[in-house]
Amino acid sequence: MDVKTLSTIISHVSSATTLNTYTHITDEMWQKAAVNIDRGIAKAEAQPEPEQETEKSHAQEPFTPVFPVRRRPGTGYVKQLNDHLWEGRYSPVWPDGKKHSRNVYGRTEEECEEKLKALILEMKAEIAALRSGASTEYPDGVSPKKKAIAAYLRENPGVTSKSRIARELNIDRSTVQKYYDEIRSEIREGKVQAS
Repeated sequence: MDVKTLSTIISHVSSATTLNTYTHITDEMWQKAAVNIDRGIAKAEAQPEPEQETEKSHAQEPFTPVFPVRRRPGTGYVKQLNDHLWEGRYSPVWPDGKKHSRNVYGRTEEECEEKLKALILEMKAEIAALRSGASTEYPDGVSPKKKAIAAYLRENPGVTSKSRIARELNIDRSTVQKYYDEIRSEIREGKVQAS
């Protein structure tokens, strides 16, 4: 049927909408257009290419897989730093609500992928231990000052003066203030055991 009738039947405002939505240009259409242009401009007979040759050219092209730009969540990432160095990184969210990253390095992509798999398993085990309360230690990515404050509060659970904690640990009071409530809640929830 003609385009105008079709666009009316499917309730399009104009036939241009129908043409833009439902028509596609194929290789055969390109070839016919090229032949018509050759006939009109050059007044010459264009020789259509045999179909067998185009099929052979497609069959001879080697298959190259396309890798996605982004990896699945939870698998880390690997990138090439230079000709002989690859970096793998994993950045999960820890029970303290922050992302902590760790890196591994390898001479080949395969070596780096293997090291990254081992790192992911290790970090997942640490996170599970922290969530279950079986571990009293913070992971390596946590600030040393936060670790020191947590150790002090485990040893001195009755101390609530942030100024005193800052003085005794030789840390700024603002740093103690930043971590104090977070550490206290972790101790209450059993994520970090109090002594």
